[in-house]
Amino acid sequence: MKVVVNARNGAHDFECGPGEKILHAGLRSGVELPYECATGTCGTCKARLVSGRAESEWPDAPGRRYFKSEADVLLCQSVARDDCAVEVGVALKPRQPTVTAPRALGGVVRARRRLTHDVMAVDVDLDGPLDFEAGQFALVTVPGIAGARAYSMVNFERRAERLSFVVKKKPGGAVSDWLFGQGVDGTLVGLVAPLGHATFHPDARKHVLCVAGGSGIAGMMSILSLACHAAHFAAWQGHVFFGIRTARDAFFLDELEAFRARYPAQLAVTVALSDEDVAPSLAAGYPALTFARGLVHAVAGERMTGRFADVRAYVAGPPPMVDASLRWLLREARLPPADIRYDKFS
Repeated sequence: MKVVVNARNGAHDFECGPGEKILHAGLRSGVELPYECATGTCGTCKARLVSGRAESEWPDAPGRRYFKSEADVLLCQSVARDDCAVEVGVALKPRQPTVTAPRALGGVVRARRRLTHDVMAVDVDLDGPLDFEAGQFALVTVPGIAGARAYSMVNFERRAERLSFVVKKKPGGAVSDWLFGQGVDGTLVGLVAPLGHATFHPDARKHVLCVAGGSGIAGMMSILSLACHAAHFAAWQGHVFFGIRTARDAFFLDELEAFRARYPAQLAVTVALSDEDVAPSLAAGYPALTFARGLVHAVAGERMTGRFADVRAYVAGPPPMVDASLRWLLREARLPPADIRYDKFS
């Protein structure tokens, strides 16, 4: 089916395969359609159906709360049933030639490892190599459960044959319940990747600020991996703030210490505990890390005062934490929007 997207800077068209989401088809074809979560939650990919027929595969998607017309659709949840045209209220930017277009691929769950009582590390072997940027995510679908879930890549490598994810167990979460269950290893899963705009590029030549809450640290680990590999911190500073509720919720502390050991003078890592004081034993166990009591955005705000020149910020985590961090970065730190990249895990 042919899909035409009428944007503020003109019309763009592409072919959409049977059963393929309009968003995926457009991105695959080089049309940079607007999106953030790509899972039907945020509403960023809202468009208006002008002609033809498109069917939503998730009629109750939370992003529909932003609809103003019965003709509105979410491109990430809509499948074209015949040739159609949609209208978006933004201008579409051309894709950079170095950006890898997302595609559908298969994978096999190969390794799982409990990180905390409610956080699991999951590795998926791919059916073909994949290039992606540090900070990007993949959509994952599992057998028998409707809908895709977005997980940021923890690892970073070119032509990756395995992707590593962090999954938080959520009350009533069908996919997380499945991943925490038995008989998962060896299961075939579907993926669409790579996706996401919160990417790190060493050639940006800026100091790095990472503010992450909970499982939002996943994409930051990918960023740190590339930054260390590219010797970015030999010339530029890095400031990482990792927010958790209690010491029981801590993970990746050994890995964060290892990153800091490579650039002890240039890379600082602070772990913020929101719900309890820092136990002396915790601080003593990780002497290369700094621990603080408070909400992660507040701790970051206190410790970064006056240090925002030539900084690019990366933010990921639960929506309230991301929103608070964005307000601080825009209003108090006065970073330009172009130097703030973020992911919300709704």
